[in-house]
Amino acid sequence: MALKYFNTLALLFLLVNLSFHENAAAQNDSLGASFIFGDSLVDAGNNNYLSTLSKANIQPNGIDFKASGGNPTGRFTNGRTIGDIVGEELGQPNYAVPFLAPNASGKAILNGVNYASGGGGILNATGSLFVNRIGMDIQIDYFNITRKQIDKLLGESEAREYIMKKSLFSITVGANDFLNNYLLPVVSAGARISQSPDAFVDDMINHFRAQLTRLYQMDARKFVIANVGPIGCIPYQKAINQLNEDDCADLANKLAIQYNARLKDLLAELNDNLHGATFVLADVYDLVMEIIRNHDKYGFTTASTACCGNGGQLAGIIPCGPTSSLCSDRYKHVFWDAYHPSEASNLILAKQLLDGDKRYISPMNLRQLKDI
Repeated sequence: MALKYFNTLALLFLLVNLSFHENAAAQNDSLGASFIFGDSLVDAGNNNYLSTLSKANIQPNGIDFKASGGNPTGRFTNGRTIGDIVGEELGQPNYAVPFLAPNASGKAILNGVNYASGGGGILNATGSLFVNRIGMDIQIDYFNITRKQIDKLLGESEAREYIMKKSLFSITVGANDFLNNYLLPVVSAGARISQSPDAFVDDMINHFRAQLTRLYQMDARKFVIANVGPIGCIPYQKAINQLNEDDCADLANKLAIQYNARLKDLLAELNDNLHGATFVLADVYDLVMEIIRNHDKYGFTTASTACCGNGGQLAGIIPCGPTSSLCSDRYKHVFWDAYHPSEASNLILAKQLLDGDKRYISPMNLRQLKDI
């Protein structure tokens, strides 16, 4: 009887031990923390806590977001953002918490923090028409606060290791610097009145270089930087320029292409000069353009009309809200609203960033970046 009892205990110990090692292996294999910076494409709710005209915490935003039961969370789409999907796929147990949310404290920040803000940009003047938004400089100030909190949670040595080797820094920014700055009518706050396109792009690149270097100085090492998508093809630009469904606003796309070429050079420069850092370029421009041009191949019926919105043939003028028209086939639309992709589009984008080849993400994809 005693031998049988001993064998049962030994078996139980073995099973617990195996379970512990499996969990530890899974933990070691998963992403440590995801730190997300940028604009409304990846905002997870920071703007909920600002007095701003740029908000998405109203229905029907989030209608397909299962984690909230279909309630709006401040995400500017019908479901998950690219940042949410990437975090899930890389093994994070929870979404990166918005920095301004009350629960962005304690051990929760070890999963990562989201600093992104609808209307935010590289330049501090960008998005001023929304009254309040968080630009990149302030987002990095906020990360500095998080960085000190992690020191207290883990101790300085372990915290540095955690940030450098186990954490991913995702930055999706730049579109607003054109849409809600340079391309604004000159009678408003647009920079066109005082700067040529070359000078404006120079200003963006110089500011972004300083911002990325500052993150590096706070121990960030694994970066994924999205370039600016084909902003001339979003429903808003098509609508205000009175374009046909298959046409895109030429100036907006030319500015994006000009900036993207400079961004590619900047990331090559930083990869050469910032020891131990890896800067991965996500070619969102070409990837989104591929989806738009061949939308039927991906299961979409339209790449021009917003699913949620009002105003004009493409529903591209008035932002998504409770009084907006809403499509019934949300997974058949490339665009959720006048500016932002649907969750169905975000899933395609995230898949390419996670597992794609150098055509869309280089010099490596995100699964490879996680493991270096």
